[in-house]
Amino acid sequence: MLTFEQKLEVIEAFPELTRKEVSMKRVNFQFEESLYDKKNVVYHLQPNGNGFVFVGDLPHYEADSRGLVNIRDFTESQLRSIIADSIDYLGQEPEPPYDKRWTNREGEKLDLVYEEPFWNIYTGKNLEESFGTFDDAEDYLLDQGFSERK
Repeated sequence: MLTFEQKLEVIEAFPELTRKEVSMKRVNFQFEESLYDKKNVVYHLQPNGNGFVFVGDLPHYEADSRGLVNIRDFTESQLRSIIADSIDYLGQEPEPPYDKRWTNREGEKLDLVYEEPFWNIYTGKNLEESFGTFDDAEDYLLDQGFSERK
């Protein structure tokens, strides 16, 4: 486990973060350029090394209901990675609404719909498949012989 000082050193290496002192010697680090109301990347880093990083609904992290991951036992590389992911997440526009019909040569129709955070494929009102990225959903549809209806 990294000490409080080691975690501070890693976090302060991100020039886009601003340090904010909070009560009981805890520290927050904010991303002022966030495209969302949420600005805290590091939340309540404590002198005992406990603290949280905001990841929202990123699928490869097990976050609590507030979108926070506890970083108490993180290694240096894990801490760098999660902070970079948080900054990327807060700095990107959300996916635009996407709801397009795809058809195959037999005239069958599937709808590809972006429903944050998933790309869902529907047959009528029934969910057929769900994917984490547009590319994965598109690959599936193309493999099944479907093309986007223009």
